[in-house]
Amino acid sequence: MTEDEALAALEQAEITAAEIAGISKSASAAKSRKVTLAIVLHPRTPRHISVPLLRRMFTFDLMQVTLTPAVAVDIKRVAEEQILLRQESLAAGEKISLAKRASGRVAATLLQESDKRIVEPALDNPQLTEALIVQALMKSDAPDLLFALASEHRKWSKRREVQIALLRSEKTPLERAREFANSFSPEFLRETLDERRISQLL
Repeated sequence: MTEDEALAALEQAEITAAEIAGISKSASAAKSRKVTLAIVLHPRTPRHISVPLLRRMFTFDLMQVTLTPAVAVDIKRVAEEQILLRQESLAAGEKISLAKRASGRVAATLLQESDKRIVEPALDNPQLTEALIVQALMKSDAPDLLFALASEHRKWSKRREVQIALLRSEKTPLERAREFANSFSPEFLRETLDERRISQLL
């Protein structure tokens, strides 16, 4: 079976899981990233076929898997994990591309980078959520750069939960933290922050 034949077969609505399994064992699947991607993206592909294929896919093909609505959540999760396993070995340019376009979970992991060229587009990633940013800010080893950029971000600096996370950390630029503190009542600040942090902000 050639690459074109395999791709054409995978586009047939009536293709069965058994037929997809057969294609996955063909030489065209072993050699063609297009065929491999088409197999993983197909809604009828059994999990025991998809998961091993994910482990040998290119990083940006994995990204496409995570962003395709029809793909099952557990398959997307495995694809994300594969991307994260490779993060340390990726070049800066690849990380920047992922920061812009990858899933929210991948973008949130890239917030821990110390390179402004990566963190800025990650903060602008449309898949990123407020909860993911708060989690990133709460990590003990989160870089100072993240606090500086998040505290000035046109969107996230206005979100209440993000402001609270920024208030709690001494890594947040002091002037910005004091501005955020003015948005909360003294009672709330006493309930949320320790006395040492309150004394820094007042």
